Amino acid sequence: MDKRFFFYDLETSGLSARDSRIMQFAGQRTDLDMNLLDESHNYLIKQTEDILPDPEAIMITGITPQKTIEEGMTEDEFIKVFNDKISTPGTIFVGYNNISFDDEFIRFLLFRNLYDSYEWQWRDERSKWDMLDVIRTTRALRPEGIEWPTINNKSSNKLEDLAKANNIEHVRAHDAMSDVEVLIAITKLVKDKQPKLFEFLLNMREKNKVMELVNNEVRFIHVAGSYSDEHEKTSIVCVVDGSQTKQGVVVYDLTIDPELFKDMSPEELALSMRLKRDDPGIRLPIKNIQYNRCPAVAPEIVLKDDDRLRLKLDKKLIDENYKKFLSMPELSSNIVSAQKILDDQRKSFYSDSEKYSVEASLYDGFIDNQDKNKMNQLHSSSSNISSNIKFLDKRLNQLLPLFIARNYPKLMNENIHSIYEEYRQKYFYAGDNNSRAAKYYMKLAELESRDNITSEEKYLIEELKLWGEAIMPSDSDF
Repeated sequence: MDKRFFFYDLETSGLSARDSRIMQFAGQRTDLDMNLLDESHNYLIKQTEDILPDPEAIMITGITPQKTIEEGMTEDEFIKVFNDKISTPGTIFVGYNNISFDDEFIRFLLFRNLYDSYEWQWRDERSKWDMLDVIRTTRALRPEGIEWPTINNKSSNKLEDLAKANNIEHVRAHDAMSDVEVLIAITKLVKDKQPKLFEFLLNMREKNKVMELVNNEVRFIHVAGSYSDEHEKTSIVCVVDGSQTKQGVVVYDLTIDPELFKDMSPEELALSMRLKRDDPGIRLPIKNIQYNRCPAVAPEIVLKDDDRLRLKLDKKLIDENYKKFLSMPELSSNIVSAQKILDDQRKSFYSDSEKYSVEASLYDGFIDNQDKNKMNQLHSSSSNISSNIKFLDKRLNQLLPLFIARNYPKLMNENIHSIYEEYRQKYFYAGDNNSRAAKYYMKLAELESRDNITSEEKYLIEELKLWGEAIMPSDSDF
């Protein structure tokens, strides 16, 4: 089967895929040499009456909810286009930080609209790839032939900065279609200048290849955004014993002395892992490598002496830290225990903080085949859109009336209308002074009070006020 790239980008109403929506989807199919195939795709997706966008996001994109209503399509209409024309067999979905961001939004979009959330990236030889870590790896290991921007004496891998440094036209940053065009050009630049590295990383997007490298190399190169800028986001890592599963493995950053953590309990290590970059204290330098998320890994042998010097990866220091780590089996055991503590805390957090949003429950379990068949039946034609379908999974039964209310409001009966209004009431007002509605208007007031506010920003703020007034139910209605 012929492989094809599909480069895509989103503009969203906020940063959380659990609680925000896609406002713009843009994409372009190419062959593996970045030659354009077919027409481009560029869609606005209608925002519904149960969503408040993050005003800061609207200030960046300039896309108001009203614009999506006037020019866009419903989520269900978009998904049908996505499934029929975009997610075709052999497609390699390519983005920029898409694995941590855009792909998450697609999965939650599919889930809340009662579609399978995962098949679009694996069935019929489809797959995914993230150019952000490819760019980081190229900059770190094979930078020749490309101009690498620095902003305020700090390396920058932002699309707009890379485009400017390499004379690539970027019409408008934070417009999804413009960002896609730039991403295609930068991807072609990397392939042209460093074809061997490009081909290696393209093959390494496959989880079995990643697992094979992890199992065969006692230490290896890992490039990720959480590593130090001093080393160009690059480290030499080793596996934490006892951490490996079918899904992935935990690795230790060998640029950091493990002696700093040898006397810590699992509880203390868990606290250390939660430290932010600017917090006091030393953060435990571990990283989860998930095999199916295209991690940027390579054998240590590909590092040349000049690379080590440029990246400040002192081989002697790393050898010493590796020997120390091997001599501390109890540290590995405590790290595994600390990971479990954090996993339990995360599950508890989402259970409590997202209790009014069934859409946030995507990762609570997989959908079984019986329910998938019913989901397919629901979507087989518009005449099958019915609230009478009963799923085995209670999440789907909760999502069904919301799906109908958002996408097929003319099909709402009294019961669905009541469920939807109760959902909206909780969405807007749960938390009283700390509710979404309160935070929304506080943020608008803050933006409006800024110095040197532009006429365009004033217009966007006014539109957001009008949106809130139009969709919020009265808090005295219930």
